[in-house]
Amino acid sequence: MTFEEAKQFLLKRANELEVDAEILADETRELTLGAFEGRLAETTQATRGGIGLRVVVGGKTGYASTEERSEEALEWALREAKENAELQSGGDGFIPAGRALGRKDLLSEGLSAPVEQKRETALELEKTFRQDERLKQVSLARYSERETSVSLASTKGADGGYRTGSAMLLGWFVTQQGESLKEGIDYRATREYHSLEPGRTALEMLERTTRHLGAKPLATGKYTAYFEPRPFAQLLSVFMYMLNGKSVREGKSRLKDKLGTKIVSEQMTLVDDPTLPSGLGSRPFDSEGTPAAPVTLIENGVLKSFLHNSETAKALSQPNTGHASRSYKSTLGVSPSNLRLSPGDGVSKTSGVIVTDVMGVHAGANPISGDISLQALGLLVEDGEIVHPVDDFALSGNLLDLFARISNLGSELFWEPSGTGTHVGTPEIEIPDVSFGGS
Repeated sequence: MTFEEAKQFLLKRANELEVDAEILADETRELTLGAFEGRLAETTQATRGGIGLRVVVGGKTGYASTEERSEEALEWALREAKENAELQSGGDGFIPAGRALGRKDLLSEGLSAPVEQKRETALELEKTFRQDERLKQVSLARYSERETSVSLASTKGADGGYRTGSAMLLGWFVTQQGESLKEGIDYRATREYHSLEPGRTALEMLERTTRHLGAKPLATGKYTAYFEPRPFAQLLSVFMYMLNGKSVREGKSRLKDKLGTKIVSEQMTLVDDPTLPSGLGSRPFDSEGTPAAPVTLIENGVLKSFLHNSETAKALSQPNTGHASRSYKSTLGVSPSNLRLSPGDGVSKTSGVIVTDVMGVHAGANPISGDISLQALGLLVEDGEIVHPVDDFALSGNLLDLFARISNLGSELFWEPSGTGTHVGTPEIEIPDVSFGGS
């Protein structure tokens, strides 16, 4: 049966069993085209998906999922979710009241080009890489796309669906100048295939990497740091753990009792907006069927809101912000969508270090305490001029302390996809007196 038929079957059976249930179905189609030495060396196409059930019995919540859509498989999943709920020792779970949400197409014709054209995109990306005389090796030149359809329904009245997707160029290569070697792993992502420019993107990727050739060690000390958008977006992704309602509910956020107080520089205004027309994290509603709406998290340095689903909002007696998140296989969580740090008046790079890359964020950042110790790459600036690239230095400190010292923000917003599926928009950032550990 189709996903729609399966959803209706499960709703009918849940009502007959007199249990509160939420059905989430998602199906993802992926295409990957890789080029190597002027020919297409990789072609993969895959479709995966399934149906996930969240069932609440007397405040106790149970989950189950299935990739099959036969009546037998659906009956098993519903029974399994119900039994899993009944096995819990207790709880305050519930399925929120919902409504008709309609069907939204956020992708439209965004990925509609012929496969042959997409193959040429991958080939052009690799060809442009190889035209640079500093190139030593191309490990990966790839075009990939993802199209996802989501359908949601509940016994409490939620009913809707949407389609979304993205196209991406990925490059992995090594450049050399004399004895200096630099590896580049870079990407560009967009909602619209036709906005990709593989030749221009390859040149930009090469420039991001080759500017570090001939790097020298950085002397240990305190410098004014000028963060480029990509590394600062990575820091924001770690910081979001503190603003996650689930972390707050579990007592794992330093900001638990800080609503309404100044926590960072007044330069910072942070908004999560799932309604952005071209946002890679956009959605018409969250995984519980709560309609999407922008949420101001920080305004002029003051903490205004956490991100919530219905359960975390109720537990903390705060408004539900519509940030419930789960796949058909996972349990209920909270996650941002399109996170935007408002631009400022501009950054004038006079003297300090332009931080271009940070590495080891997952291992070197503690999202609970905010402490960080990260390896970084950058460019040394003196009297407004770039002197030379620097590497092998460490950025250490605490995110809250770092963000509290932000002095200026760039006037232009740059968007970066994160590994968690969040789309992060940030300008350049200036922070004085940052400790760097070098030679």
